[in-house]
Amino acid sequence: MIHLQTISKSFKVAKRQTGFRQAAKALFYREHTIIEALKNISFSINPGEIVGYIGPNGAGKSTTIKIMSGILVPDTGNCTIMGYTPWKNRVQYVKNIGVVFGQRSQLWWDVPVMDSFELLKGIYKVPQQEYKATIELLIETLELQHIINSPVRQLSLGQRMRCEIAASLLHNPKILFLDEPTIGLDSASKIAVRQFIKTINKEKGVTVILTTHDMNDIEALADRVILIGKGSLLYDGQLEELRRQFGSQKTITADFRKNSNPIDIKGASLLSWSPKRVVLSIDAEQVNTSDIITQLSNKLELIDVSIELQPIEETILKLYKEYQI
Repeated sequence: MIHLQTISKSFKVAKRQTGFRQAAKALFYREHTIIEALKNISFSINPGEIVGYIGPNGAGKSTTIKIMSGILVPDTGNCTIMGYTPWKNRVQYVKNIGVVFGQRSQLWWDVPVMDSFELLKGIYKVPQQEYKATIELLIETLELQHIINSPVRQLSLGQRMRCEIAASLLHNPKILFLDEPTIGLDSASKIAVRQFIKTINKEKGVTVILTTHDMNDIEALADRVILIGKGSLLYDGQLEELRRQFGSQKTITADFRKNSNPIDIKGASLLSWSPKRVVLSIDAEQVNTSDIITQLSNKLELIDVSIELQPIEETILKLYKEYQI
């Protein structure tokens, strides 16, 4: 469905020193530097996938999304999506995609949200019956009932983001590009948006490309992760494989009947100790979890044991350090 082959994109950025003299000089002569936003990026995405496209600030994520949505033209390389070249076949192509940029709006600022939806319905030429069914689903699942008739300028950032997601789906696109879709959302709204994305992916087969710095979004939604750094593709694979490579740390918490004396557990690092609870850290590649629990049960009268994987943020941080980005 989506095929990118050796896509590169660079930008020419003016630069000068501070001060009046430098400003006057810049009127006649400007120095420029070339920023390589993307360097030979290649990947493919199959229909119905949810892919997390991640990387630090300035890595090239938004540039890639803009190329795939037809907003930018790459310097070199090919991009084919559903048989279209996005920047060449924009009129036919955009009917098949929905795009949400966390820092950009497609809603009209001074009119009620519903009026914006009606305008978008006309732009995309959505049939009335299809529009009615879609808008009812969006209002219910994204909980827009109480804000649908308010001007966009009166909405909070979280409320506006939910409306932006609804607006991007009015024409039932086959592909959804989400660039920081949960920015500014509270916990309840994030959960609602994640559940909604899962629903449209499962029931309608919508392909989702998600860029975000919230790794909980990635963990909740994406099975596959593509990592980009300094404009280059660094990792493309399953999230579970990423965990196996960089997330071997586990935390074991054991509750037991009172024991005032700290114990030594071979192969584990002691994070905290109290007379009724111990918290340990282990490297699952170096020691078996079952061996640690056996040592605990031999030395303590256990009541409960819980095991937690390394938080996804720490796993991604290790990945960044591995690739020095």
